[in-house]
Amino acid sequence: MMITHKKNHNLLKYTDLLLLSAWGLAIVVSSFLFFMVGYWIDGKLNTQPTFMLGLLCLAVFLSIGRFYWEVWKKKEKV
Repeated sequence: MMITHKKNHNLLKYTDLLLLSAWGLAIVVSSFLFFMVGYWIDGKLNTQPTFMLGLLCLAVFLSIGRFYWEVWKKKEKV
């Protein structure tokens, strides 16, 4: 019985690590995509670097906010 509990506890740590890795990747990918869209809009409107920096900040804040929201919901379940 005790071995099963310890095995499930280690599995939980690995899933948490995988979740953190996925969130890190999501933050990087969304930041890059928003950055490139902002760069494209700035090129079309000749407003460098307004949209590029604005969309980059938006992507970072939204991604990190969503990450904290997920952590908060998970914390309430435990």
